[in-house]
Order: sequence, then C-alpha cells, then structure tokens
Amino acid sequence: MKEYFSRFAVPDNGEPMIIASQILIVIVSLGIIVGLTYFKKWKYLWNEWLTTVDHKRIGIMYILSALLMLFRGGVDALLMRAQTSMPENGLLDAQHYNEIFTTHGVIMILFMAMPFIIGLMNVVIPLQIGARDVAFPRLNALSFWLFFFGAMLFNISFVIGGSPDAGWTAYFPLASTEFSESVGMNYYAIAIQIAGIGTLMTGINFIVTILKMRAPGMTLMKMPMFTWSILITNIIIVFAFPVLTVALALMTMDRLFGTQFFTMSNGGMDMLWANLFWVWGHPEVYIVILPAFGIYSEIISTFAKRNLYGYKSMVFSMVAISALSFLVWAHHFYTMGHGAMVNGIFSITTMAIAVPTGVKMFNWLLTLYKGKIEFKTPMLWAMAFIPIFLIGGVTGVMLAMASADYQYHNTMFLVAHFHYVLIPGTVFAVLAGFTYWWPKIFGFSLSEKIGKWSFWFIAISFNVTFFPMFITGLNGQARRMYTYSESTGFGPLNFISFIGALGLAVGFVLIVYNIYWSTRYAPRHVTEDPWDARSLEWATHSPVPAYNFAVTPVVESTQAFWDAKEKGTQLFRGKYEPIHMPSNSGLPFIMGVLFFFFGFCMVFGMWIPSIIFGLAIFACMMYRSFEHDPGYHISVEEIKETEKKYGVNSHENQLA
Repeated sequence: MKEYFSRFAVPDNGEPMIIASQILIVIVSLGIIVGLTYFKKWKYLWNEWLTTVDHKRIGIMYILSALLMLFRGGVDALLMRAQTSMPENGLLDAQHYNEIFTTHGVIMILFMAMPFIIGLMNVVIPLQIGARDVAFPRLNALSFWLFFFGAMLFNISFVIGGSPDAGWTAYFPLASTEFSESVGMNYYAIAIQIAGIGTLMTGINFIVTILKMRAPGMTLMKMPMFTWSILITNIIIVFAFPVLTVALALMTMDRLFGTQFFTMSNGGMDMLWANLFWVWGHPEVYIVILPAFGIYSEIISTFAKRNLYGYKSMVFSMVAISALSFLVWAHHFYTMGHGAMVNGIFSITTMAIAVPTGVKMFNWLLTLYKGKIEFKTPMLWAMAFIPIFLIGGVTGVMLAMASADYQYHNTMFLVAHFHYVLIPGTVFAVLAGFTYWWPKIFGFSLSEKIGKWSFWFIAISFNVTFFPMFITGLNGQARRMYTYSESTGFGPLNFISFIGALGLAVGFVLIVYNIYWSTRYAPRHVTEDPWDARSLEWATHSPVPAYNFAVTPVVESTQAFWDAKEKGTQLFRGKYEPIHMPSNSGLPFIMGVLFFFFGFCMVFGMWIPSIIFGLAIFACMMYRSFEHDPGYHISVEEIKETEKKYGVNSHENQLA
C-alpha cells in the first residue's frame, strides 16, 4: 500500500514551499466548502454558475480563473527574480528553479492570457454584433470547463507527483522519460491537451457566431474592430491548435507507451517536436496579441472621441499578420543547424510581419491626432502600450536577423524582448479591457484613483524589471540559469530587476484591492454608456439582462451606436417579441470533472480507472446526442417588466 501511494509524492517532498502549499490547498478547500454550506449557497452556485450557458457568466468565470492564474504565475516570477537577484543565491535549487520557470511560462500563456482574452471575448462579442448568445451555448460551457479542469490538473502537479521541469517549450530529449523521470511532463502533456480541446471548441464556436449571428445590416466591413480581431484570432486557433493536439498526443505516447517519435534513436527525431511546437507556438503569440489590438482600437477610438482611422487598412493588416504568423516558426531555432538558406527565408518572413504591425501603430497615432483625448484608466494602458510595445517590436526585428541571433539566442535579451511584446501587448490590453467593460458587466465602475495608481506601479515597475535584462543578455547572461558567479558582474542589474518585480506585485495587489473597494463602495446604477462609446455593447443596459437586447438592433455603419447618439439614427426598430433562450445544463460541468479524473489517471498510468472515466465521457456525449432540449422563451410581459426595472432606456426611446 505504501509503495502504491508513494507514486503520488513529490520528489524531494521535504521542500518547505511544497508542504506549505499542500496545507494551504487543504485549508482553502475546507474554507470554501464550509462557507458555501454555512451561507446555503450550494443551490445558487449550481443553478447560476456551474450549469450556466449564458455567455456573460461564462466570460466572468474565464476572467476570474485568469486572475487566479495571474497570481499563481506571478508568484513563480517573483521567486525567479528573487533567486537571481544576487550571485550564488541559495533560495531555490536547480530542480526547483527549473520547475518554476516551466510552470510560469505555461500558466501565463495558456492559463492566464488565453482565458482572459476568451473571457472578454465571451462577454463582449455577442453584444457587439447584436446577438442573444453564442451559436453553440452548451459547447461554450464545455469549452470553459475543459479549460478550467485542465488548468486545475496542471496546477496540482506542484503538490502531487511533481511539476513539469523541461521548460514551457518542453524540448526533447529533455522532456523525455530519460531526463524528466517524474510525472511532471505527463501533467504537461495531458493537462494542456484537455484545455487545448476546449480552446479549439471556442474557436469553432466564435467563428460561427460572428459569421452567422450578426445583427441586421452588419456586414463584415461594418463590424467593430474588436470583433474583427476575434474572428481572425479564432481562425488562427482552428488552424494552429490541431498541430498542438497532435504534438501532445505523440508526446503522451512517447512518455506513457514507449513510442519513439521524439527520441534521438530508433528513427525518432527530437527536432520534430521543436517544429510542431512552434508551428503552433508562434501563431499562439498572435492569438493573444491580435485581440489586444482590437481592445486598443476600441479604447483609443472611444477616448480620443474620433472614429478609428484607417478601418480597412486595420482589417487587412490583421489578415496579413494572421497569414504571416504561420510562416515564421523556424526563427525560434536559427542556431539548431538549418543552414543559411532556410534561416534567410525565415529571417525575411519574420521581418515582414513588422510591416502590418507598423500600419496599425500609425492608425492608432492618427486616430489620436487632433482628438479630444480623455486620460481615463483604460486609455492610460493603451497609451503606455504604444512606446513599450515599440521597444519589443524593434528588438524583435533585431532577433529576426539570423546571423545576429547567434549572439542573442538563449540569453536574457530574448527574455526581455518576449516580455516587452507580451506584457504591453496582452497583459496591458486585458487590464484595459477589464476596466473598460467592467461597468457593462457589473453595473458599476472601478475606482479611477486606485486604477491609476495600479497603472503607474505596473507601467514603471515593468520597465525596471525587464529593461536591465537587455543589458545582461547582451553581456552574456544565459536564460534559465538558476545561479551565476559574482565575477560575471550581473548582480547589480539583476537586483534592480528584482526591485521592479516587487513593484509589479504591488501594482497587481492594487488591482485586487480596486475590485474589493469598488464592489463595496462604488456608486451603483451607472448609465449604460459611461464612457460615451461607439459600439453596440453600450446600447444595452448595465449590467446586461439575460436576453442582451429587448429588440434586435439594426446596423447601418461601423459605429452604429455613435450614429444613433449623434445623428439620431434609429437603432432599435419593431416591437417586443418573445425571445428564445438556451436552457442551462449540468452536463458540461460533469464532463469537465470526468476529463479531470481521466487526465489524472492517465498521468500516473492507472489504466483501468482511465478507461472507466473515458467511457463515462463517451456516455455523456451519447446522452447529449439523443437529448431533446428545446430551450425556453422569455415572454413579452417578462421583457417589459425587466425593461421597466432598468427605468427609461435606449430601447424605449428608440421604440417611441
């Protein structure tokens, strides 16, 4: 019996942080159970959240999960900065450091950035196109629960079995059982696979939603820019994620069943993994960047009080970026023996992608030109993005030069570039969108004062953290090294970087405090259009009713709501009619739980339980195939009653 349970133990189980985490997980879990029982909220939790198919509630759950993962990944980042803040530091040993930078990368990209964007996408897109919900509401719920339980499976590796330790890119042979003997990389392969299936479902769902459910009159070239960015992003998802699915399946077979797809002998090819990973991985960068471009476009246009400059060129540049994103993957391994011809081709395609990105920069700047700019918190994030992202872009062009990359590759210069692209390009954007759309979701605004404090802490501390890495990288500091000698001279700049990381932590704590303070003290019942915005989501109530719009809007321009306010265009026409809505379902949540236990059993090679849970998943799919679910209707009387609760509103004004 002892031998059986020993497989679940973390290697080097005496590590204080692991013991503390195990205790904390038990305490928090018990606290949640006791709290829900004491306040009698189990039924509310099941009826309103666990079984919901409402795109807005699903979006909120994505965003809450992303915030949790932001702090989980942030703790990893602080530990890394603390470890390298001084020469020959002993805070972490080499193995623990490997595990931390591996989980940091996976969590921040796949379990923070992706769900934050998908959460905003869920809340906003149906509203921007004038739809009642997404095309496949149950599939949307299943997508969330697969992501959530995939993330939970990945996170328990820290306390059960051991964390992944081969880097977030999981290069072979380092990720093989020969060099990563614990089950950590099994967690990596299976947890990301489960979450990735959910993301692929989201991609299909939102493509259909945008193409088939737009309001009358909203042609493709009248869609808001955020909607365009999401459409293109989901097309990339549908093409890129199957590659990851195949790669992870082959990795799982290598580790669990002894196949040799990625070995260095018996016909295997370790570079096959690198190619498959980056064929997915570089489009993944644009999966998290393009929606950010859409968010910035909405915010800059709103707070500059001007229509977005160069609408068509913005659309075409995003299409160009999406196409080029699939043609640059080999720039991640110039130094791995391709030869001058291949490196030269990928160097050209990599530099070419800077052109459509530059077009967007000029579009934003020309939108600001002669605008009546309001510096609200969302606009501050957008303004900081432009110069900081520009540094990331310029250093990206430096890295695109294959010959020069022999100097930059695997140094802290690359780490600095990556963060100068992804933090202003994604994190700033989701925080801006989070603040911008918060009133629409909850019916009250976040504090401007606290919001601006958090912005300045994060914007300044970000540069203090990552700019020194450009210098240490050019001086030869390698990435992923857990220690260095004093003679290298890296110590002072690394200590400055650690101070910046502490400032970032303060900024993110202020964001949480802002949510707490605003929830308790902010004035309620903000207007449906607190920012004087331009797109359709601001034409309905705050918070948004279940049916989104009492009457489907009619669109005649790229900024239909602005035209309704400024030119008197009639946005809502016709009369109230019964509204068909999808029914809640517990099946997506149940399938998510089954996938979690199936994945856990697979990680540890427990084949009989794996088969049982796999069959249960298949049974749920069969049940859904034969289930008759006609949904329900909201009557005209209920609509009128709901509209009355909101008081005088745009619908009534337009229908009058």
